[in-house]
Amino acid sequence: MRKNLILSLSAVSLLTLTSCSSKLGALSADNFNVVPNPLETRGGEVTFTVNGNFPEKYMKKKAVVTITPQLRYNGETLNLTSETFQGEKVKDNNPTIYYKVGGNYSMKSTTAYKPDMQKSELYLTFDAQVGKKKVEVPAVKVADGIIATSELYKYTLAGSGACIAPDTFQRVRAQKQEAQIKFLINQANLRKSELKNNSVKEFIEMLKQINREQESLKIKDVEVLAYASPDGGVSFNDKLATKRRNTSEDYVKKQLKATNVDTDINAGYTAQDWDGFQRLVQASNIQDKNVILRVLSMYQDPQEREQQIRNMSAGFQELANGILPELRRSRLIINYETIGRSDEQIKEQYKNDATKLSVDELLYAATLENSLEAKESIYKKTTEVYPNDYRAFNNVAAIEFEKGNNAEAMNYLNRALSINNNAAEANANAGLVALLTDKHDEAQNYIAKATGANDLSKALGALQLAKGNYAQAEADFKGVNSNTAALAQIMNKNYAGATATLNDIKNKDGMTDYLMAIVNARQGNNNAAASYLKSAIQKDPKLAKYAANDLELTNIAK
Repeated sequence: MRKNLILSLSAVSLLTLTSCSSKLGALSADNFNVVPNPLETRGGEVTFTVNGNFPEKYMKKKAVVTITPQLRYNGETLNLTSETFQGEKVKDNNPTIYYKVGGNYSMKSTTAYKPDMQKSELYLTFDAQVGKKKVEVPAVKVADGIIATSELYKYTLAGSGACIAPDTFQRVRAQKQEAQIKFLINQANLRKSELKNNSVKEFIEMLKQINREQESLKIKDVEVLAYASPDGGVSFNDKLATKRRNTSEDYVKKQLKATNVDTDINAGYTAQDWDGFQRLVQASNIQDKNVILRVLSMYQDPQEREQQIRNMSAGFQELANGILPELRRSRLIINYETIGRSDEQIKEQYKNDATKLSVDELLYAATLENSLEAKESIYKKTTEVYPNDYRAFNNVAAIEFEKGNNAEAMNYLNRALSINNNAAEANANAGLVALLTDKHDEAQNYIAKATGANDLSKALGALQLAKGNYAQAEADFKGVNSNTAALAQIMNKNYAGATATLNDIKNKDGMTDYLMAIVNARQGNNNAAASYLKSAIQKDPKLAKYAANDLELTNIAK
């Protein structure tokens, strides 16, 4: 009887041991730490790390456990990168977990983000066996997902505007008309041959034109600048340059009287034109050029300079023949302004006959309008009148982009780029369109060709924001007040800066208030966040659907 009892107890013990060795049991969320939690997008991807722990006496010596992160959303499941672990008696190459002490491990996963994932849950699933026997380990929910605030740039870009190719219209432009009169060595009289040179003729003709066209041309003054070459003594050259100034000034006075132009004359002279001498020598190919330039840098005294240069007999002869005669001169300079059409005159001319306006006047005319429709109408007219100027095509594209018509925007951008493949603004805007469809590499290629574009910071900042480089995005957006610039600051955790940017936006829209709600939610100001969110949805009802899945605002929305 006793022997039977012992046998029975032994059987029970063996059964119990066998049963325990073939089971692993359930794990709980306490065994895992997910970073970040909730999951978050960055650069169009969701990347997270699972830090796990196998408790003591959990991993059986012959166990093999494969852990698979699984993202569950909208009725779908997405299995991510698995990791396999083994007990100490398993002869394989997986990380080993010891039965008595357990062990820690980390698993990193990345997946491309899709909007349907915004409301999701992260589970860990287990494929386990002990020896040859498969065992069940229940799946464990370890994180919620996904904070997709960084993806809002796809909604903010249009409202933040694209790159407008600028006009070069200036109503008032400073202009100069210059004549030169040369003198013989040691003389100050005006020779008839010099007064017949083309520059003097054009000088006189410009005075006549200023008199004829007083509405569009306004004279400021005439400068008379006389010079003597550096050879000869300072005292002699001073008197000589003074005489050349006086004779030149008298000549200008006669021409002003003859053309009936009233203006001031600002006359001056340079006794020894060392600056002009150095400039001409530098541009020449004369013998001893470098030696002469070195003398000019070593000696400041005019007499010492002249003596040192005269000592170079061959070199000085070249100077006497080719350089010095060019310095014995007077310069007559008309400083005047061209006066273009006023804003009202441009508007009136556009109404009467737009073809009489220059391309820059037409592009400028668009800036005088407030509505997008009026601006676009003028830009489209410009494409008809000046079909070989890429700027108008680009600017139509910029407006279509702002209206959310991305396909139409790209059509116009392609036309702009067909005219000029290196057009800076058109490349920048093509990059913005590419960003909206997650084509980051394509966007980068376009924007790389946009150097010098007007408002290039919009494209540069947007590209870095889309790629998840938040600090660089904020730096690129410096000085820009837009929803996208504020989003970069939010992602860079500069909430004070984001608030200031959003407050400075002139045309605030629903997205402006939505971003204000996020700023306040992150700072724990839930009442303010709720108020801004309500205002955002009132301005743009489409935001209600987005807010319903936004982990940053879900509780506030309720």
